[in-house]
Amino acid sequence: MTPRPGLDEQGFIAREGSLARVPPAFRPVVDAARDRVDDVFGLRLHSAYLYGSIPRGTARVGHSDLDLQLVLRGEPTEADRAAAHALDAALDKEFEQIDGSGTLLVSRAQALSDLERHDLGWFVACLCTPLLGEDLAEQLPRYRPDSLLARETNGDLALCLPRWRRLIAEATAPGAPPGAVRARVRGISRRLVRTGFTLVMPRWEGWTSDLYEMAEAFAAYYPEWGPSMREAASLGDEPTDDPAVLRSFLRSHVEELGSWLAEEYTRVHGVKAPRPG
Repeated sequence: MTPRPGLDEQGFIAREGSLARVPPAFRPVVDAARDRVDDVFGLRLHSAYLYGSIPRGTARVGHSDLDLQLVLRGEPTEADRAAAHALDAALDKEFEQIDGSGTLLVSRAQALSDLERHDLGWFVACLCTPLLGEDLAEQLPRYRPDSLLARETNGDLALCLPRWRRLIAEATAPGAPPGAVRARVRGISRRLVRTGFTLVMPRWEGWTSDLYEMAEAFAAYYPEWGPSMREAASLGDEPTDDPAVLRSFLRSHVEELGSWLAEEYTRVHGVKAPRPG
């Protein structure tokens, strides 16, 4: 039997990236990130990972961002978050190959917790490429594209909608920082597409991180929402700085597509287990 896209021969989601796939233009960025993460966090760091288009080998110079996931031995502090923010700013300023850098911080205990087993744990095991330290994937299960995974990864979209409304209002207000519109368009669009895809993932019986493939998989089951999801994929891949587009996006994609998607997701897969705080 031929494996479905993104799955191994046993039907588990295959880890999608590797350091061998990093495009040559981005190798200096990855090398610098590795060295600086080690310098900044030292013994507090348990492990570091790349994720996104760079380890998948699909990154484009001047277009793609650098995505880092750091696992600390203890709970991240405000000082840790400030250090990660400074690291991102320095990498983004130095390397013109990337269009921004983003670093996520979690603790080892959180990554391995039962509550996060099918969310953060899956993310580390399947979507993250080891860069430094002990690979936590060795302590995590293998994952199938089933309803449990769908629920625990994106079954909380309803909680995002109020925050998105606030972020859009802030990004389009007078005096908003440069790049705020672009960041909101990209982030919200990508989350909508990924949620749409995981809604249908158990029926599609496979995995992909390509935004356009995700949108087409979704559209095969919900053709009436296909145009909106394809537009979200396009904006997630090529975000705009135009505030008018973001205001229109609020109505068409957050209020209409987002609200419907949150309700349909709950109906099909249920609600994600609540997180502390």
